Amino acid sequence: MAERAGVRVDGNTLRLGDGVVVRFVRTLRLPERGTHPLPPGLGEFPLRRVADYADRVPEVWGARGGVLLPMYLREAMWLSFAGTTEPAALQVGVGKVCAVSGKPWRGTLARDPQNYVTLPRQPWLDGINSGDGTVRQFVAVPLGLGATVEGQVTGEESWGGVQLQAFGLRPEVLARWRETQRARSAGGYGAPPAFAAPAPGGPPPAGAAPRQAAAMGLGVGGSMRQEVYRDERPASDWSDTPAGRVFVHLVTPPEWRRITGEEPPPSPVDRAAYTRAGLPWFEPYDDQADDLSPADPLTPVRPVGDWLGDDLDPWQQPAPGQVVPLKDAPGKPVADGDW
Repeated sequence: MAERAGVRVDGNTLRLGDGVVVRFVRTLRLPERGTHPLPPGLGEFPLRRVADYADRVPEVWGARGGVLLPMYLREAMWLSFAGTTEPAALQVGVGKVCAVSGKPWRGTLARDPQNYVTLPRQPWLDGINSGDGTVRQFVAVPLGLGATVEGQVTGEESWGGVQLQAFGLRPEVLARWRETQRARSAGGYGAPPAFAAPAPGGPPPAGAAPRQAAAMGLGVGGSMRQEVYRDERPASDWSDTPAGRVFVHLVTPPEWRRITGEEPPPSPVDRAAYTRAGLPWFEPYDDQADDLSPADPLTPVRPVGDWLGDDLDPWQQPAPGQVVPLKDAPGKPVADGDW
């Protein structure tokens, strides 16, 4: 399938369409019991195009196109949308299960239940929608155990990874929005965080044959306080045609090293050491939030610890002074494929 000009990767940043920005951020994994403040960002996951390693990835990955990133077993991530410049509706799938509605992935927007987040109103997404101002953290697990959201909701684990699809406003609606912004002399929604990209490694050894890579998907961990905002726009404001879509493959660190020739990021930071150092956690607050209801298909999803055993990484509750209250605040094109 031909490349979609609307999707490109700039360093560790995905750009869908003209304005949607997505970064995948490493973070501390939360305990699977209780509800917690937002964990901090610990740098970005590196992103590489599948097309650049076509002779080293499984054939099915080449057919799906997209990008790949490395994750450790039981590592947590969140998605940052900082730097998104214009309104967009972004669908987020985990193994082709919608992370907002819990329904099977579909190529169109839906409102009942809502199957997307609205940008830049939604500054980030840390996990699947669990309603009542909470989400359940994204945590990496291998396919085949049944621990992924995909496995628990559909009974199968065929896809893994993360799927993104962005829709912009209709041209006439976008023109009105831009005019309003000019009239207000409004600023943006915040500059993207200044994380340094990892230094590229050497090329993979010549002549290595493709093989079956260890596929990863996302399960869930602990609960945290975060709204998933209800769309306040009329459904007719959104375009019927996506500005871009991309399949994000999750690979184990050894597979990342084999495929790309680069070293993966270091193993995740110990949570207790982070807290003892007095570094911040975050508490979102929005007195005008209109949060989505719990997604029925996602309610019975069990945490990855039910498959992988007890969490051995010790938990240390942050001190009150460490919890920071928050208010809202050109690269190569990426090849799309069949998924």
